[in-house]
Amino acid sequence: MSWPFLAVFFSGWLFVDASYRGLRWQRWVFKPVTLLLLLLLAWQAPTLNVYSYLILLGLAATLVADGLLLLPEERFMYALGAFFLSHLLYTLSFASQMTITFFWPLPLALLVIGALLLAVIWSRLAELKWAVTTYIAMTLLMVWLAGEQYFARSTDMAFSLFCGTVLLLLGNIFWLLSRYRFKFRVADGLVAACYFGGHFLIVRSLYL
Repeated sequence: MSWPFLAVFFSGWLFVDASYRGLRWQRWVFKPVTLLLLLLLAWQAPTLNVYSYLILLGLAATLVADGLLLLPEERFMYALGAFFLSHLLYTLSFASQMTITFFWPLPLALLVIGALLLAVIWSRLAELKWAVTTYIAMTLLMVWLAGEQYFARSTDMAFSLFCGTVLLLLGNIFWLLSRYRFKFRVADGLVAACYFGGHFLIVRSLYL
């Protein structure tokens, strides 16, 4: 996996660098390129099964969502729906591998995080209140199932999945706060680093 990993890392780094420096064309080029490389990396996994195909479909939905974000603002709802679908597909893939267990501090912590995030941005969401709430709930569910799998099994694969979903959650928190509450200088770079790091760790689980 070394050469594909280096290609993904280099392309993702160029996008993160562009996010910090504000190079718009570089962001438009290397975001889809990095996602396509991740799709190729996932497709070359040693074993392709239901779990793997759900991960591939989740990445494809993410690629569609990113394309929709480049369109005018009125298409934002569709982009949010595609991101929701991506997280739903990831969640279904985790559920297909899950051992029944319940580690109660994790959902409690996630509920608190979700409630605090919504409390901060709620007044700025306007007609998107329930769409964003549903998307946040789906993201929290994804993290919860990945976390339950890790606490039940404690394998390298489960750890990679859990870390990946946590990074995606952090990326969404930075994204929503920057979009709806206060814009901070390093927001785009943080979102990009969490975004690609999260997806990469989820794809990495296919090799463990």
